[in-house]
Amino acid sequence: MTATPVNTPRLDGYRMPAEFEAHRGCWMLWPKRGDTWRLGAKPAQAAFAEVARAIRQFEPVTVGVDRDQWENARAVLPDEIRVVEISSDDAWIRDTGPTFVVGPDHRLRGVDWQFNAWGGLNGGLYFPWSRDSLVAGKVLAIEGAGRYRAPLVMEGGSFHVDGQGTLITTKECLLNPNRNPGLDRLQIEACLKDYLNIEKVIWIDKGVYQDETDGHVDNLCCFTAPGEVLLTWTDDPGDPQYERSRKAFDLLSTATDARGRRLTVHRIHQPEPMAATPDECRGLDVSETAKPRRAGDRLAASYVNFYIANGGIVMPLFDDPRDRDAADLLARLFPGRNIVGVKSREILLGGGNIHCITQQVPSGGNRP
Repeated sequence: MTATPVNTPRLDGYRMPAEFEAHRGCWMLWPKRGDTWRLGAKPAQAAFAEVARAIRQFEPVTVGVDRDQWENARAVLPDEIRVVEISSDDAWIRDTGPTFVVGPDHRLRGVDWQFNAWGGLNGGLYFPWSRDSLVAGKVLAIEGAGRYRAPLVMEGGSFHVDGQGTLITTKECLLNPNRNPGLDRLQIEACLKDYLNIEKVIWIDKGVYQDETDGHVDNLCCFTAPGEVLLTWTDDPGDPQYERSRKAFDLLSTATDARGRRLTVHRIHQPEPMAATPDECRGLDVSETAKPRRAGDRLAASYVNFYIANGGIVMPLFDDPRDRDAADLLARLFPGRNIVGVKSREILLGGGNIHCITQQVPSGGNRP
């Protein structure tokens, strides 16, 4: 068992790299929860497997699986994808897994945030979440990486960094009283600086409309390069997302990063609004411990929720006419990376997308 560091990443000289920096691999979890994933999670498992196969074209992939699903996952996933036994309450490793940080000697450690299922008993999505709270520590033990236990309730999808001192997040999420009611904005910023070794926080008001994570920024915008941000957009002023994206665009267009650069903002048009169907909702288990999902609920579909791999981009497809334009834009923004699309409605029905079900492991030097 790797020892828990005494200091913070900042004091130890560790930083969180940007997602477009080099990786040594990717982690995922295997879906099985019947009140999140319809039809016994079989359609979701097929979608997760397709994402894993797409990422494996570019870098190693490890999938954590509950004991009772291990044989099933091992049979579905290709042999070159590592499958390990890790229990969890659901499959959102972006939020339950560790945030990896790299030291000046290229050694790898990880930040283990406090987790309360996106709001605890005040708006959270399910209860209990005790197995999810152990995921980060288990992943770090397997990776042989030291663990920083952060004193902040937060999820990995609630922020993005540029690797050069800048972090973007939303007030809707990080300042929500169902996360850290005893901390104000300055105290939360101080914790982010200590545990991610960043210098500046850019606060956007709100995330994507009807995003059940309370507005995670990874569904709204992300860094594509130092000084460049990609923002989800709609041209329809009657869409509730229009005002959210417009305000975010105005703020980001006038913002500077930690190095004083004015940000360049690229806009990527969202797919047409979509909602869960009656058939899709009928396939869910009835549960008293999870947020109900109802027919007609708007789905927080966004092309920004993609995974950056070493040589590629694995992006969501929605069978929407804008899929092609989105892929073309990503190809321009990420020259030299192959764009691989995966049909992801089954993931979206669970409340997130490709970025939400993945966690990159940045390059480090402490694995044999």
